[in-house]
Amino acid sequence: MKNLNEVAEKMTSYRWVICAMLFFATTVNYLDRQVLSLTWDEFIKPEFHWNEDHYGTITSFFSIFYAVCMLFAGRFVEWMGTKRGFLWSIGVWSAGACLHAVCGVVTESWVGLHTAKELVAVTGDVAVVIATVSMYCFLVARAILALGEAGNFPAAIKATAEYFPKKDRAFATSIFNAGASIGALFAPLTIPPLAKHFGWEMAFIAIGALGFIWMAFWIFVYDKPEKSKHVNSLEYEYIEQDKAEEKETAKPETEEKKIPFFKCFTFKQTWAFVVGKFMTDGVWWFFLFWTPSYLSMQFGIKTSEGLGMALIFTLYAIVTVLSIYGGKLPTVFMNRSGQNPYAARMRAMLIFAFFPLAVLFAQPLGMEFASLGRNAAWIPVILISIGCAAHQAWSANLFSTIGDMFPKGAIATITGIGGMAGGVGSMILQKSAGKLFVYASGSVAVDGKEVEMTGDLLAQGHEYLRMPMQFIGFEGKPAGYFTIFCFCAVAYLIGWVVMKSLVPKYKPITDY
Repeated sequence: MKNLNEVAEKMTSYRWVICAMLFFATTVNYLDRQVLSLTWDEFIKPEFHWNEDHYGTITSFFSIFYAVCMLFAGRFVEWMGTKRGFLWSIGVWSAGACLHAVCGVVTESWVGLHTAKELVAVTGDVAVVIATVSMYCFLVARAILALGEAGNFPAAIKATAEYFPKKDRAFATSIFNAGASIGALFAPLTIPPLAKHFGWEMAFIAIGALGFIWMAFWIFVYDKPEKSKHVNSLEYEYIEQDKAEEKETAKPETEEKKIPFFKCFTFKQTWAFVVGKFMTDGVWWFFLFWTPSYLSMQFGIKTSEGLGMALIFTLYAIVTVLSIYGGKLPTVFMNRSGQNPYAARMRAMLIFAFFPLAVLFAQPLGMEFASLGRNAAWIPVILISIGCAAHQAWSANLFSTIGDMFPKGAIATITGIGGMAGGVGSMILQKSAGKLFVYASGSVAVDGKEVEMTGDLLAQGHEYLRMPMQFIGFEGKPAGYFTIFCFCAVAYLIGWVVMKSLVPKYKPITDY
């Protein structure tokens, strides 16, 4: 009689190849998303005369447009299928990423200038026109990027449900979701040097081109498990192990049968996922988009210098290492106590919801150790990394609750609905942050016009028109950042409480 080890040795493991492809797609996704945040403050802002409000408008627009696209992306993936849906998605977002590079050319043409140096030298009303025109150019490019990127997670979650049994989905999701951290990890090592030596435009083009390379591999790698020549009968039986339990407790799960779109909104399970995404996605995106600017404002550290690259790299290195194990924790709970997948995931998510509280101490401790000079930035970066790692672990389990509750035919749709909620939450947070930081800095009157307060303007003898904001011992932009940090710290606990209230116990959708 063959023992289990002999059987396991003969079972293929092609599902992990698919997981690796999803990981690389998510890595490229976040690299493309990071180019703007790592170039705007040092390279783009001076050229186009932006302030935090311009940047906040762009990031908030990306968030809401991404959210709207997510609502339909899931349905698109269901219609096109995982393979073709993913190809369309990454093709569109890669094109959008590359299009950012032409924003400068369009702006120069619009105002009748010919070089970036001429744009920088402009002052007065023409500078306002440059800021406005360039902002709208970037909005168009971000819209195309968001349209394509909206399909990444619905397609990835659907592929995970096709290739992994329920007990392994959170771990597989945490692995491919770690691509977000890896993308953010390598971004500071690649993007600022590209922008510094070849221009910020080349950073968008070079990173955007990676998606087209991924597409060439996906065409040959992916097939449904029942059709794949790389999946043998033992692996397919392992993948489909949940069906035996479903036959005993409910109707067999059929991939083809889909829940009508508006019917999805009648389930509390949908709203639990929506709340979880709405409350927490904006936190992750805030730190993704604003951490480089925070380091520049608070500590005078640029992303193109060694210390800046080391700080951002370390932040996401910690996130990557810690977050992967977040998807494994529910499996530990299930194996040890026999809990159902939903109960185990909610227990794990409650634990992860406490870790972002560390962000509360980022700003106070960074100021407390100001005597260390710019090296004091390591303290808030490490604390922020703990919060971001908790988000990724939370997110992996949150995504997996869809597979626990819904049939395969509805997974991409529910993912899209939740993604829209996350995008709306992010839009609100990003736009609020941009407005808050400009307001927090105070203002002075120059030539009869209200402008953002700076040390140079005060040195020239201008007086405050609006005093800098104060909040719990902080003044100016630091007060604005601390305000946002406070919200980020408690968002997960609020989200968990509402989710648990909506769906207190494991209740899969079977009657639709």
